[in-house]
Amino acid sequence: MLKKRIIPCLDIKDGRTVKGINFVGLRDAGDPVELAKRYANEGADELVFLDITATIEKRRTLLDLVSRVAREIDIPFTVGGGVNTLEAAGELISAGADKIAVNSAAVKRPELVREIAAAFGRQCLVLAIDAKKLGDAWKVFVKGGREDTGLLAMDWAQQAVDLGAGELLLTSMNSDGMQDGFALDIVGEISRAVNVPVIASGGAGRQEDFMQLFKRTNATAGLAASVFHFDRIKIGALKMYLKEQGIWMR
Repeated sequence: MLKKRIIPCLDIKDGRTVKGINFVGLRDAGDPVELAKRYANEGADELVFLDITATIEKRRTLLDLVSRVAREIDIPFTVGGGVNTLEAAGELISAGADKIAVNSAAVKRPELVREIAAAFGRQCLVLAIDAKKLGDAWKVFVKGGREDTGLLAMDWAQQAVDLGAGELLLTSMNSDGMQDGFALDIVGEISRAVNVPVIASGGAGRQEDFMQLFKRTNATAGLAASVFHFDRIKIGALKMYLKEQGIWMR
């Protein structure tokens, strides 16, 4: 069994960390370099950096900012946003990223998953899925949550793993920023169906939410943003609490 991980997320817009609710209503949450240093010092297991407007603005991820963050931390560092070619992935690896997250571009051209995994190893490729529940179905959205692809989240998750994704970052758009718990239904279904680690994102509000995530699903990591950015939960205290609940933490 893999040890469980706690992962803060830096959503980046215009060089600043931001956070919203259900992917809208963004507010400033601080300097990404300073936040990254703080989280590494507080015991975060990994860090995720997502340039959330790169795809919409049709530009590359902020390489200079990625380099500055990478120089300040000593934990695994995943970067995504606007990664649509093997060359773009390589630039991020050169800038200091340990893993590359792909989302919209992989839905548009699934072969990109295979190309990046072949070039850098599948352990370096994180497939990010923004899922929204419409009726009884969890659908995949792209372009920062703006466009419904019509794909079912479960189908896309399994296809991506078959193509070479080494890890899944599953975000519930319905839960994002709400702080009322992870979407345990879809996280549970997908984490039981695939043979790669699943990071759950969207909905963390209390320490108990992480406990429920790890006890009721096979997710190997819980990702959160606002509860860490605005000091609602301290990472060190969270990991201690989870260990006391019998959860095997990294």
